Amino acid sequence: MKIAVCVKHVPDATVHKRIDPATKRLERSGEAALNPTDLNAVEEALRVKEAQGGEVVLVSLGPEKAADSLRKALAMGADRAVLVTDEAAAGSDLLGTSRALAAALERESADLVLFGQASSDGDGAVLWAAVADRLRRPLVSQVAALTVDAGSVTGKRQTEHGYDVISAPLPAVIAVSDAINEPRYPSLKGIMGAKTKPQESLALADLGVAPDDAGDAAARTTVLDLGPPPSRGDQIKIEDDGNAAQKILDLVLERRLL
Repeated sequence: MKIAVCVKHVPDATVHKRIDPATKRLERSGEAALNPTDLNAVEEALRVKEAQGGEVVLVSLGPEKAADSLRKALAMGADRAVLVTDEAAAGSDLLGTSRALAAALERESADLVLFGQASSDGDGAVLWAAVADRLRRPLVSQVAALTVDAGSVTGKRQTEHGYDVISAPLPAVIAVSDAINEPRYPSLKGIMGAKTKPQESLALADLGVAPDDAGDAAARTTVLDLGPPPSRGDQIKIEDDGNAAQKILDLVLERRLL
C-alpha cells in the first residue's frame, strides 16, 4: 500500500508571528518546523505501513528550506519525500495550493492520502477538502481513529453530538485530528538514516501546472488592508512591583465593584 502524507513547513510555535505590511503575507523568515498536526498524520501513516506493509511518501509545497522540516518526518520512518518548490508558487491561496498538491498526488497514485486537520499558520482546515475534490476521491475529516482494510478505510470522527463512523472505498483522503495518536520521537538511527533517504524537488512545470495557475497570479483572495485591533476603551495597566494585589483591590474598591 502506498500512503501519501501532505505536510507543511510552518513558522515555529516559539516565533512571534507578524504580517509583512509590504506583501500583506505572514512573515516566514524566522525559525520553522513541521506543522504539529501533520506529525499525527505521519505517525498514522507509519502505523498503517507497519500493519500492512507498503511505502510512506511525504508531499509538500513550499520553499527550498522546507526540506529541513521534511527530514524530521523522514527520521520518524517515512520512506521518501517530494517537495514542490517554485518561485511561481509564492503567494498561492487555497486554489493554487490545492492544484499543485493534487497534481503531485496524482503523480504518486497513492492508495491513501493523509492530512493533519489544520495548519498552525492558516488554521483554515479546508485544504484537504479542496484536494479531495480535485482528485475526485472520498474524504473523511476530523478522524480520531482509523482502520484500513482491503479496499476500504473507516474513520471514527468526533462531533459535537458524539461520534460518527464513516467508511469509504480506497483510494481516499483522510484528515486526522491530534487525538488520533501520539507521534513518535525520531531515533538516532532514524535521524542519521533520514540524510540518505530520497528527497525529490519538483517545479510546477514538472507537474503540468502552469505558472499562472498558482501563486499570486492564480489567487482568488486578496488582503486589501492591515490595521491594528480596535481599542478596548479605558484601560489601566498594573505593573507587578510586589504590590499588584493591593493596587487591584484599591481599583476595585474605587470603582465600587465590591
